[in-house]
Amino acid sequence: MSLFVIFLIIVLVLLSGIRIAQEYERAIVFRLGRFTGTRGPGLYWIIPFIERQQTIDIRTKTVDLEQQETITKDSVTIKVNAVLWFRVVNPADAIIKVANFNQAVYQLSVTALRNIIGQHQLDEVLRERAQINTALLQIVDAATESWGVKIELVEIKDVEIPESMQRAMAREAEAIREKRARIIKAEAELEASIKLTQGAKQMEESPIALELRRMQMLSEIGIDNNTTTIMLIPSEFTNAAKSFTQMVNQGNTPAS
Repeated sequence: MSLFVIFLIIVLVLLSGIRIAQEYERAIVFRLGRFTGTRGPGLYWIIPFIERQQTIDIRTKTVDLEQQETITKDSVTIKVNAVLWFRVVNPADAIIKVANFNQAVYQLSVTALRNIIGQHQLDEVLRERAQINTALLQIVDAATESWGVKIELVEIKDVEIPESMQRAMAREAEAIREKRARIIKAEAELEASIKLTQGAKQMEESPIALELRRMQMLSEIGIDNNTTTIMLIPSEFTNAAKSFTQMVNQGNTPAS
């Protein structure tokens, strides 16, 4: 074998160790089974036949947590699913400390979701979804920190409740709306009665105001184009007419 052939073989072997990692990738390098470091992004070289690599994606990943059937604290069976966003912040730990970090994160998130739903009542699950998302994020993130994984966001997507519970909640909501409407009507009637009482007191203190109100009522009746018009005569006029009639009757009575 000539020196040229030997040199060519050596060059080919050396070139076979050249690797390229994308900007969003990192290479975990092992030399004879031992971790030696993280390479990338860009061009790097490993020792052929002695070192091996395992590439990992460090971009944020989105995982749909399949629908879980669980029981709330008040013993209501519901179905809930969620969405998880996470990324690898320490590639070496994600490869060395856990066999399959994607599956581990998924299973941990599903278990934490079921547990946290079981700690809340149905009304809390429906109303306080943001607080539950925050608590779930803290639980999962604390558990995955040692794996070199960062949980960025957890969101409960859908909550499915039984039809019987939906009907009960609809009746409850209708009762609450009816109660609110009755309270508003009662408050309006109370306020109107107070205003009417105040107006009556002012008219009692000022007879002129009472007569003006009567004249206003006459004008309002005339606007409606009624065929019959009711005339409200002030009591002073009635009393004066009675007195005048008595005087006339007394003057026409013959002397005995």
